[in-house]
Amino acid sequence: MKAYNIFKHRHLPEIEQELSQLAQQKVTITFVPHLIPIDRGILTTLYVNLNKKMGTEEVLHIFQKCYRGEPFIRIYPKGKVPNTKDVRSSNYCDIGVEVNESEGRAVIVTAIDNLVKGASGEAIQNMNIMLGYPETMGLDVIPLFP
Repeated sequence: MKAYNIFKHRHLPEIEQELSQLAQQKVTITFVPHLIPIDRGILTTLYVNLNKKMGTEEVLHIFQKCYRGEPFIRIYPKGKVPNTKDVRSSNYCDIGVEVNESEGRAVIVTAIDNLVKGASGEAIQNMNIMLGYPETMGLDVIPLFP
């Protein structure tokens, strides 16, 4: 297992752009991906300083509201976080949250199968939307390999 592209991962600018749009102010993050010798899957752990006192339920509610109606986003209940096994061979992005209220920090854990939810699954999802097909067409059952 190793860390790579510390402070310079190619997706860092777009992550900060989207977070800044959502927050309506400039957001900068530290993003350090790690390579693990597995066939597929990405597990991300994000550390967030909260700008107001909030509990886990409040943060989960924000995620649920933000992603309401999104067929491939699953928000986990309080006390649960995803792992790569949960998303294997799927187009899902699973999200879990834990808040340390006394420190005003949140930890957000996400899991995707990068062989599906990566560029290939995203391309199929976008094509479906552009052509007026159901967004989930061709993505709700994927053959397992490897």
